[in-house]
Amino acid sequence: MGVKTRIKHGILALATAGLVSLAGLAQAQETLKVGLVAALSGQSAKSGEAITRGLTIAIDEINANGGILGQQVELLRRDDESNPNKGLLAARELVQKEEVAVLFGGLDTPVSLAIVPLANRMEFPFMGVWAAGTPITHNGAEENYVFRVSAVDELVDEALVQYGIDHYDMQKPGMILINNPWGESNEKGFRKALESRDMEWAGIERFESGDTDVVPQLSRLKDAGADALLMVANVSPSAQVVKSLDRMGWDVPIVSHWGPAGGRFSELAGENADRVHFIQTFTFVENQQGKGADVLAALKEKYPEIQSLADVTPAVGIANAYDAMHLTALAIENAGSTEGPAIRQGYYDIESYEGLIKTYQSPFSPDQHDAVGPEDYVFTHFVDGQIVPLDL
Repeated sequence: MGVKTRIKHGILALATAGLVSLAGLAQAQETLKVGLVAALSGQSAKSGEAITRGLTIAIDEINANGGILGQQVELLRRDDESNPNKGLLAARELVQKEEVAVLFGGLDTPVSLAIVPLANRMEFPFMGVWAAGTPITHNGAEENYVFRVSAVDELVDEALVQYGIDHYDMQKPGMILINNPWGESNEKGFRKALESRDMEWAGIERFESGDTDVVPQLSRLKDAGADALLMVANVSPSAQVVKSLDRMGWDVPIVSHWGPAGGRFSELAGENADRVHFIQTFTFVENQQGKGADVLAALKEKYPEIQSLADVTPAVGIANAYDAMHLTALAIENAGSTEGPAIRQGYYDIESYEGLIKTYQSPFSPDQHDAVGPEDYVFTHFVDGQIVPLDL
């Protein structure tokens, strides 16, 4: 081989090596994507905002510590507009086109229930951080890819019934439930909780998200002797219940699922918004201590519009999402891969994590896909636009 030929081959080898090196660098710089499908507009937009904030604060911490599997984490969001069909389309796009490693869900049980079969069929991990419908994780799939860091309807219903008994001497509650799968899930839970105590109920009334007058349903419950209301609905319909009660002049206790926390409830419900006592998994308080103080400081630094505790309402979305993101990072690290089956096993292999809501010990197993239980629930109400824990 002549000198010129050797030089040509040498240049070609160097160029090829350079291209390989650049390709390796480009691959190393690719981000690890996670997706969020949630209500980012409309009456429940605050829920999507809270989830986004919780995820981004956790992602900032993870990226500052080297990312996941050596890759920086990137969050991609899609607005489901609280619509199951739009949520399902968004989930498909994020998983199939954007190739997110894990998909996070939002506020609405009907949207999550629409995504569950797709997650299990396509074997991608779907992490719920708000929607509480029992069938989301208890979905009957032989290989279940749906996990949750949030409340569970059946457990919440038990807690709501006991709260009504303990604090209002409730004897004969009436149920006022949103007419969708979330309402149906809670009807089953309420029935079970009441029947286990040999308690009767005054009636079960349903209403729609767009209803502006719930007086007829409430009047039937009043006439049937209801001494308290067990309410399940999101922000706007819950506010209509309060306004309808005001028009009726009926001062009856309201024990609610956490729907009112997802948006501008205190503004929509008016001066009697504080009469609704509802459940949460976490709330920020004055003189916050520990990890809560660190997260609150990070939120204020990243989002300058946060000036007071009222500006981090609803805290439950922040806390659930923050813990869920960190648990997901541990799962992927355990997996050593972004393949769905490996990540699912990675969740099972988590031993311990000191989170915002609590310290998690082996939070997931093949028989348990819910990391939060009744011992983690707190009761709250709105005071001047801020969610405040009730003194129990």
